[in-house]
Amino acid sequence: MSKVNIKPVIREEKPELKLVDKRAIKTTSYSDINLKEWRNYGHILTDTLWTFPERLKTGGHTNEYHGNYIPQIAQQVYERFTKENDIVLDLFFGSGTSGIEAINMNRRCIGVELKEDLAEEVSEKFTPKQLVTDVNIICADSASELAKEKIKARLDIMGRKKAQLLILHPPYDDIIKFSDKKEDLSNCSSTEEFYKLFKKVAQNGYDMLDSGRFAVLIIGDKYANSRCIPLGFGCMSAMEEIGFINKAIIVKDIQGNERAKGKKANLWRYRSLAGGFYVFKHEYVMIFRKP
Repeated sequence: MSKVNIKPVIREEKPELKLVDKRAIKTTSYSDINLKEWRNYGHILTDTLWTFPERLKTGGHTNEYHGNYIPQIAQQVYERFTKENDIVLDLFFGSGTSGIEAINMNRRCIGVELKEDLAEEVSEKFTPKQLVTDVNIICADSASELAKEKIKARLDIMGRKKAQLLILHPPYDDIIKFSDKKEDLSNCSSTEEFYKLFKKVAQNGYDMLDSGRFAVLIIGDKYANSRCIPLGFGCMSAMEEIGFINKAIIVKDIQGNERAKGKKANLWRYRSLAGGFYVFKHEYVMIFRKP
């Protein structure tokens, strides 16, 4: 695989931000957004309905891996809930969207991926220097104590005790089988087991996240046995049981971001009419904060 040319985005500084008078700058403890200039951040979404015409395919992002989340989500939550040089912890690293966008936005990232071959493949998207200083990829079961210990070691090397943002984009239960590993959430024997294993992963994320910082859960629902199974709200309950505070439930339009649905649209329409259900056109981006 050829390396993706990922370069940090150099953001043009506004002249007024260079003023010595600190009264010209007002930020939160978790963001670089200057609230004194809030009108200049029109690109940051603050409502609960997100629509994106298509998946971003620039800045090192590709769509070769089925199951990765769109880069626009990372762009939105990074600018909203992190500062430059902060560390993002992604416990379902997959094809590396979180790490690529961390490089693009002058953040850092620790990604945990269960599949050895995918972890090795994704590492080729980054330069050797980036893999040392900016993006650390750990091959481990995110629900395990071993993963937790490896995360602690990487954080120590990166000069932090905890991460500043947590990303959780788990499999949507058994909708897509990602591997044959028993630790893989897509191989759970039941939805109850899926929730139980997801909660273990989320607990590790909670323990590795700074107090007062945010977690982002990207999840969709599923149909099975002639009923709608609300995976999003089941995972939300698990997060709240751990101790996370729910800050927002965002509905994101997935039209145009899925594969193969276009050719089968009429078939799905027939099935919905015959079965009394509706075809999913959305997923959730849920925002939580650690007290």
